[in-house]
Amino acid sequence: MTQATADTGFRYEDLAPLITLMTGDDKHGPAASSTLDALWVLYDRVLRVGPDRVEDLGRDRFLLSKGHGPMAYYAVLAAKGFIPVDWLSGFGTYGSPLGHHPDRTLIPGVEIGSGSLGHGLPLAVGSALGLRAQGLTDPAVWVLIGDAELDEGSNHEAIAYAGPAGLERLHTIVIDNDSATHGWPGGIASRFEAAGWSAVTVDGRDHAALHAACTAPHPGRPHAVVARVEKKQ
Repeated sequence: MTQATADTGFRYEDLAPLITLMTGDDKHGPAASSTLDALWVLYDRVLRVGPDRVEDLGRDRFLLSKGHGPMAYYAVLAAKGFIPVDWLSGFGTYGSPLGHHPDRTLIPGVEIGSGSLGHGLPLAVGSALGLRAQGLTDPAVWVLIGDAELDEGSNHEAIAYAGPAGLERLHTIVIDNDSATHGWPGGIASRFEAAGWSAVTVDGRDHAALHAACTAPHPGRPHAVVARVEKKQ
């Protein structure tokens, strides 16, 4: 049974008002809105993490590679009790821990500093390898990337390595809003499957479908969930 974060009283419907607390000209709004549903499903129903477990070696690890639009991430962290809600109104201001890219040294529960495209999946592969080397076989490693990040060669090296390495505790969610320069004949999932991953494509706004995809068994293989969302104009 998966033990997700504790119930703090906030619901999915509360996230939009929390996001409106964060203002500024450089909000990367579409980058945040595209990730909101996947982040909520992960933190509400999948990840075994919580404000009281940020140093627990047995916790699941979540890495936000798509870090250039972190408002949805901050809203979810506030809703789940990792950070105070009153931090949100200071987003992006001098002295605020909530920068335009998340900083792992300033924000409880954040595993990596991110925002530069193509870093998160290689770091997730390294995290999964490190946990396995320590004999920590229970924690899952999750990374959320954007489809445009697949233009970066570093991600393809990570994909190509993780499948043959049998990194069963490694999972990625790809937010697919048709932002990639080149695209993928046959779909993004086919790229992962060709490298030995388990992969499924779902509606990125459908919480039940996201949850089913995230919790699907994939023995001996890493798992990719491609979450299709409509691109914002």
